[in-house]
Amino acid sequence: MTDQALPGQGPGTAGPGPDGAGFTYQGAEPELIVVARAEARLRAGTEGIRSASGADISALNMFLSDEQLALEPVFGNEERIRSALPAQPSGPADGGGGGRGTMPDLSLFYRVRGGGERAEELTARLAALPEIETAYVKPGAVPARTTPQGAPPNLRPEEAKRLKEGAPATPDYTGRQGYLAPAPEGVDAYWAWQRPGGSGQDVTVVDVEGAWQLGHEDLADKLAGIVVGHPIQDIAWRNHGTAVLGVIGGDRDEKGITGIAPEAVTAAASFQGIGSAAAIHAAAERLLAGDLLLIELHRPGPRFDYAVRDDQRGYVAVEWWPDDCAAIRWATAKGVLVVEAAGNGGESLDDAVYERRPDAFPEWWRNPFNPSNQASGAVLVGAGAPPPGTHGRDHGPDRSRLAFSNYGARLDAQGWGREVTTTGGFWDRAGDLQGGAEEIAWYTDTFSGTSSASPVVVGALACLQGILKAAGLAPMSPERAREVLRRTGSAQQDAPGRPVSERIGNRPDIKAAVTQLVPSSVGSGQAEQYWDELMPYPRELPPRLRLFVAGAWRNLNHPAPEVRQAVHAAFAGGRPDVRVWYSDDEVVGLVVAG
Repeated sequence: MTDQALPGQGPGTAGPGPDGAGFTYQGAEPELIVVARAEARLRAGTEGIRSASGADISALNMFLSDEQLALEPVFGNEERIRSALPAQPSGPADGGGGGRGTMPDLSLFYRVRGGGERAEELTARLAALPEIETAYVKPGAVPARTTPQGAPPNLRPEEAKRLKEGAPATPDYTGRQGYLAPAPEGVDAYWAWQRPGGSGQDVTVVDVEGAWQLGHEDLADKLAGIVVGHPIQDIAWRNHGTAVLGVIGGDRDEKGITGIAPEAVTAAASFQGIGSAAAIHAAAERLLAGDLLLIELHRPGPRFDYAVRDDQRGYVAVEWWPDDCAAIRWATAKGVLVVEAAGNGGESLDDAVYERRPDAFPEWWRNPFNPSNQASGAVLVGAGAPPPGTHGRDHGPDRSRLAFSNYGARLDAQGWGREVTTTGGFWDRAGDLQGGAEEIAWYTDTFSGTSSASPVVVGALACLQGILKAAGLAPMSPERAREVLRRTGSAQQDAPGRPVSERIGNRPDIKAAVTQLVPSSVGSGQAEQYWDELMPYPRELPPRLRLFVAGAWRNLNHPAPEVRQAVHAAFAGGRPDVRVWYSDDEVVGLVVAG
């Protein structure tokens, strides 16, 4: 979900695509969803639909046959789905659909095959059948990305012909990734990398969307490929997915960019052909408690009667739709951390329009954006401005809500919504930071939207989960992750016309979050060795004085010149008396006696 808005203006004011042109994504097809009645106990098979309860479903089968339609269980075999429900809190019965305190029955959701352009017409006719509770159409899902301001710079002919084979090596662009920096500018990935597990070790992240360039030169180390679905053959989708994976898990080497959690295993799940809810569920099935699932999609919402718009006005997070919300709740009940782009609709999700249940939604549906209702459990992410001057541009005060970002009480955190440097091209063309003929070497400086904000939050969470695992502690649950994001981090700031009351949440601060998550104890001991790190690696790390104390190296960042000199002199004298107080690997106190 990328945003194209100018600072202080609505989405797409000058046109959402490059040079003001409208944008399109191939394969963004509507989905016709049917919710069956629980008592009918429908079961789909090779012979069509039958009723496990013995109900007469001849009218349903006749209708499907006459209209040349087929019902396909959204979440797979109904009996298997019912037996695989995660443990859930007790709550009132609600007819099997779901409700506050209960898990929706995933076996009741079906996708209609064969409806084509007749989807809207068919909903009422399907809902009138006795075995069907309701039917609704979901608009096509698209990335929550906005196009960057203006068109990318024109490439010189020699650049356009650039071939990776024999061409100069890709430069190191990490210096342009301000989101890696210490808080409040970034999430403090550099600090995380110095801690055990802090690069995302033993954590898996699956990105749910449309397509990716899996052969990219900077996604080689930890990319596990596609776990479900078939990628959409469209360059705009591919550039989008590639950019997302780069922010999270770009390789940590001397070229290109580095992901926030470069040691996390990343994978992809495409919704093409199976729908977004099925892709979310199938991806979650492949993950363990504590792993992460990112949803990089949004859809036209009720503000403009679900109309597809080039400017993305009124687009909302996918959890608005009952089957998507059910899939997310299933994943979070399993312990998977689901992170979801809030959408680029410029909407207050607290508005009364979201309290009105759409006529076609099930009776048990409740507004998921209202915190007083049953939560999906996902982390909902808004888009904040990067620090002014990033890449020579100013989008408003740092951490202020960007005009296109949805907002409201439901949002948990924000990430950079502009100027995100990562892998992939510019929208539907070659990279604006590095282009050329080889797509595997494209880079962009202008990834944007709640699409760029969400992987920033995912990367921070992956680092935190890795630190917890390395410390022998349980990873965060979905509820705990949302709590930590809300209680820590760099606070949202006001902007003209966009006050902090229009909530998008805090920017994650990994270091501050660790203090909430990991019990700290201060130890002390004599330094046995020292290492004055004059040239840290990576270069973005602070200068450090490293002291070997109590069997491990402890780091003193940004040592004062007089401290450095005193330690040098003590060890040069042959009988050093350097007393160190430390918390984990960080020096918190130092006394040099000789």
